[in-house]
Amino acid sequence: MEELAKCVLCPHHCQVDRLQGNKGRCKCDDTLKIALASIHYYEEPCISGKQGSGTIFFSNCNLNCIYCQNYEISQLGKGKEITIEHLAQIFLDQQEKGVNNINLVTPTMYVYQIIEAIKLARKNGLHLPIVYNTNGYETVETIQKLAGYIDIYLPDLKYYSDELAKKYSGVSGYFINATKAIQAMYQQVGLLQLNEDGIATRGVLIRHLVLPNHLQNSKHILKWIKENMPPEISVSVMAQYFPTYKAKQDALLNRKLTQKEYKEIENFFYTLDFKNGYIQELGDHEEEYVPKFDLSD
Repeated sequence: MEELAKCVLCPHHCQVDRLQGNKGRCKCDDTLKIALASIHYYEEPCISGKQGSGTIFFSNCNLNCIYCQNYEISQLGKGKEITIEHLAQIFLDQQEKGVNNINLVTPTMYVYQIIEAIKLARKNGLHLPIVYNTNGYETVETIQKLAGYIDIYLPDLKYYSDELAKKYSGVSGYFINATKAIQAMYQQVGLLQLNEDGIATRGVLIRHLVLPNHLQNSKHILKWIKENMPPEISVSVMAQYFPTYKAKQDALLNRKLTQKEYKEIENFFYTLDFKNGYIQELGDHEEEYVPKFDLSD
């Protein structure tokens, strides 16, 4: 992992020497740190299914979203340091519990360690699909390094405008980097593929979280996907936003979505005639997903 001596894993390109204990924008050195390993039942139905997704939440993040629902993990660094060997064993332990996949949440900062852990776990019997669950702020080069190790990419596509990305997540160049990375993901694993039980085995599923007072952002994002990705690309539109962390003090983000706002985005989604995807019902619980596959039928 000598590459960590001059880290350029994400678009920040900090170039810090993480091997010497220095920390980049993501607050990570060369040590693996995770906050939680659990069975998660509330992802999209093709990810969780009835058996659940074997989720590992990595500590820290290369974004600074003011509305992050997992801010204690992503922004405050909650978690514990573990070895690569321990991570590999967690993968195997999750598999032993009968989950559908291994779901890596906010993994970007630990790509080199994750690759080594996957190699080790596969030598010891790991055969489940690996899900790369990312905020989308990736480089094409990092995605290319993951070829052969990741089966399913689950990227966010959060912002169309750089202004919003800077204001709400503290980053520049979000849209250009995220869209290039998503296209690289598609080139690597293709369209979402489901087995006979409706569980994803390979491919890309693009997520977008609708923010209150920012419907035009969502429309731009959905329109870009429609115009730049294959007609059969799978999309998940999420309504689960609620004000937390620093968003409580933001005049535009300090409330949930209204029914009217979300209905407008839902109608726009159908107008674009996406072939495959999910619309999340607007309710009190994030698990209220309604599958909308084969929307053209």
